[in-house]
Amino acid sequence: MKKILVLQNVGCEGLGTLKAAIESRGMEYHYIHLYNYDKAPQNLDAYSALIVLGGPMNVYETEKYPFLLDEERLIQEALDKNIAVLGLCLGAQLIAKTAGAKVFAGRKKEIGWYPVTLTSEALDDTLFSGFKKDMTVFQWHGDTFDVPTGAKRLAKSELFSNQAFKLSEKIVALQFHLEITEEAVYQWMEEYEEELNGLKGCIDPEKIRNDTTEKIENLKISAQRFYDNFFNLI
Repeated sequence: MKKILVLQNVGCEGLGTLKAAIESRGMEYHYIHLYNYDKAPQNLDAYSALIVLGGPMNVYETEKYPFLLDEERLIQEALDKNIAVLGLCLGAQLIAKTAGAKVFAGRKKEIGWYPVTLTSEALDDTLFSGFKKDMTVFQWHGDTFDVPTGAKRLAKSELFSNQAFKLSEKIVALQFHLEITEEAVYQWMEEYEEELNGLKGCIDPEKIRNDTTEKIENLKISAQRFYDNFFNLI
């Protein structure tokens, strides 16, 4: 049975809709709760894939969050051995950093529901088979990344020119939260209330709530289509 290693950086950001997608395919997953002092494994020998989830920390805060270095180590092993990796938000930024690309603060934060546009390379790639050029996704980030050398840029938004990339055939980085559930949106709004309060006039929490009701089902459909394509890489 294929087993997936899941690196979790904060309690409120879990697998979301990925959980059912993994279980429905007869795969197992093993959470490493890094925020709760779980130790990352020394290698990926026991695993067929790696999923690196999001979190509020920055990739360069390694002194405050030393487990980020363990994540980079495992991502590097996956790169070296061509093991499938899916990085979401912080996870995407960690892949970019590990692959030698710059990760840096964007000019403003992207929190809530935003349109992204798939590149021509994405539309020609099996990962986004069946997708239209434009889609609306859930975002919660301030940092962004350059696309690593040799990677395919897959998506962009108005605020951030790099929203997703694919490195080799199995390493996938998504800045946006394709895995989000309606319950998680509301939980994050509570957990990160202080951040939202600091963005009054720029980010409207009520709009996020209304958009979630309107857009979550379409995102779930897109997510399932993406999962079908991604899990074929394993």
